[in-house]
Amino acid sequence: MASIVQNAAADRWKSLAALLILAAAVCIISLLVGGSGLGAAKAIAVLTGGGDDAARAVLLEVRVPRLLAAFGVGGLLALSGVLLQALFRNPLADPYVMGVSGGAAIGALLAMMAGTAAIGVQSAAVAGAFGAVAVVYLLARGGGTSSLLLTGVVVASACGALVSVLLAVADSGRLRGMVFWLAGDLGWALRPWNSMGVAVLAGLLSLLVARPLNVLAAGELRARGVGLHVEFWRMLLFIACASLTALAVVSAGTVGFVGLITPHAVRLIFRTGDHRIVAPASVVLGGTVLAAADLVARTIASPRQLPVGAVMALVGAPMFIALLRGRSGGGRVI
Repeated sequence: MASIVQNAAADRWKSLAALLILAAAVCIISLLVGGSGLGAAKAIAVLTGGGDDAARAVLLEVRVPRLLAAFGVGGLLALSGVLLQALFRNPLADPYVMGVSGGAAIGALLAMMAGTAAIGVQSAAVAGAFGAVAVVYLLARGGGTSSLLLTGVVVASACGALVSVLLAVADSGRLRGMVFWLAGDLGWALRPWNSMGVAVLAGLLSLLVARPLNVLAAGELRARGVGLHVEFWRMLLFIACASLTALAVVSAGTVGFVGLITPHAVRLIFRTGDHRIVAPASVVLGGTVLAAADLVARTIASPRQLPVGAVMALVGAPMFIALLRGRSGGGRVI
């Protein structure tokens, strides 16, 4: 028995090392490769303290901020997915299921139609995100997690319909920017250090709530049986998910699949549902996946840039199917 436990621990350390190596590799490639004509040699020169002004501007003002934004947004969405899947005990729970992205989209599009600056668009998106969350919580109050989930789906659908109406009546001159925001664009991340810092902090704090998450994931009856205050933790996790998702949405628009597939992938890789491992590892893998998607978005159609949300959806769908096949082959998803 002891040898089995030791082997499992060794396998998890190996998986962690592989995950960190993958993240480092994506970071290096993202800094060295791009569609601006700045080659790897010039990028290395800048990183080592040399290079001309143009090269430094491309690397330090474009590639580094986008890399930080990708890791921050990806980590936030991945952790939100972990929290939601534990809260709802539903492997298909997604950070946008609460209507957060829909509310943020409505706020952002209204601000764009009014011609406000980027900071005004982000402020409107924050207001819209938390407005949608407040509506979901008030409508589902007292109904339990299933009512919360269903209400979120309904509110998200209603927000989607309003977004379609706004796009239909929008001025053609602003329509392209609106569509890019909806498709996910890291160019909107004006303060990438904020999302990156919050993602790191949230990943560390997730270790403190890992035990309640494990208990909630085991079922509400068992949670009450061990004395867990279910209503308190449900409200706390709901607010935390809404806040993390709102910050991700206002930083990069609507980027799907990261919060859905990352927790499943981590559970399969580490072969555990323990949130002491799943939560922080998901932050790292979520950032890595979105950074890789952004690298593809910046280079595959160079000099044009594709919306990272669209690339993530194209990659995320087959990845999720592969994860489901891995589950049916014996891996544990949730």
